[in-house]
Amino acid sequence: MERLSNLAGHLLANGPAPAAASAAPSAAAFPKRDDDVVIVSAVRTPITKAKRGGFRDTPPDDLLAAAMQAAVQRANVDPKLIGDIVVGNVLQPGAGALTSRFAQFFAGIPETTPIVAVNRQCSSGLQACANIASSIRFGTIDIGLAAGVESMTQAPMTASVPENLNPRVGTNDKASDCLIPMGITSENVAARYGVSRADQDAFAALSHQRAAKAQQEGLFANEIIPVTVTVTDKEGNEKQVTVSADDGVRADTTAASLSKLKPAFSADGSTTAGNSSQVSDGAAAVVMARRSVAVKLGLPILGTFRGFAVAGVAPDEMGIGPAVAIPAALEKAGLRVSDIDIYEINEAFASQALYSVRKLGIPMERVNPKGGAIALGHPLGCTGARQVSTLLYELKRRKQRLGVVSMCIGTGAGAAAIFEAEL
Repeated sequence: MERLSNLAGHLLANGPAPAAASAAPSAAAFPKRDDDVVIVSAVRTPITKAKRGGFRDTPPDDLLAAAMQAAVQRANVDPKLIGDIVVGNVLQPGAGALTSRFAQFFAGIPETTPIVAVNRQCSSGLQACANIASSIRFGTIDIGLAAGVESMTQAPMTASVPENLNPRVGTNDKASDCLIPMGITSENVAARYGVSRADQDAFAALSHQRAAKAQQEGLFANEIIPVTVTVTDKEGNEKQVTVSADDGVRADTTAASLSKLKPAFSADGSTTAGNSSQVSDGAAAVVMARRSVAVKLGLPILGTFRGFAVAGVAPDEMGIGPAVAIPAALEKAGLRVSDIDIYEINEAFASQALYSVRKLGIPMERVNPKGGAIALGHPLGCTGARQVSTLLYELKRRKQRLGVVSMCIGTGAGAAAIFEAEL
């Protein structure tokens, strides 16, 4: 723990937090209302390495079905009462609309429940939650299922770039910037805002150390549902295995070991495979309901969806999105940075996550206390929904109330949502 504290202090050395940000959370609890949108279950599959991990031979619809089925069962809700399903996916054709419907049926949810797939890049899973929340608030549905899935094994990153681009793209600077590789946008953030290689490596090492500690202490047990799948070995033999833990966490990772890695995107850059998010496979699902309905049906309440915001930024530095979206969400909810107990900020790259933390003056002890995407992995469409389960269970374990889920978004944006744990 002393080592973690030292690392955390080093990370913020070049960007001290304002005094207000280090104060204890002071916001009064939100009043409970019958029309609150509450979370009645939130689960995720383990996250495994693309191409090499336990889900390398598993179709995304099977991953999604496992998460959906577990979320519905844990909520103890009749599947027939689910009014709508929204699934976030980035890399599959049509945002995975067809495979999402497959997964619905595999999960035992009837055809009478409609489904839609959404793609807001890395925030797709969180956008799914926001869409369901909006439908509940508007009165369209009483209960909904938000989910996210990505098999980066079966749909490589290049699948998201159209084969035939409009030639006008080359005549518009901002449009052209949307095609800049994500790794280069990380380099841009690091160079423009003074995020050093040493600090990026220290941040990445802290992510692994926190995730490894959480694994060792069993802190992911509530959010992860084991999934039994079929894998094929190098000789072509098939066997069934049960995947029950994230496989990208490396407990022996240090800033010193990461410093030996070569830059991945620019010869003189600072972004490496070690201080970037891992390419991964996984799924997550969140069941949401109107509070009055949840109480009437006796459904368990984990927390309340308190607000959401999306904000655009320049495409060539898309990673700064959380630094813009978080203040927007907090302002709408009447909160300050210092009111939030835990921030789950997606670690697409150490450069952009660390910049956002420094820009907002967030104490490092409140950021990704169980590690983030650098250690756990970042299955693009899944991540936003995954963060919801990670956040809510950690808030409840600590007996804290308020949390934020946030991430940067490819092509230039950030998203943020506010949750209040039910204590």
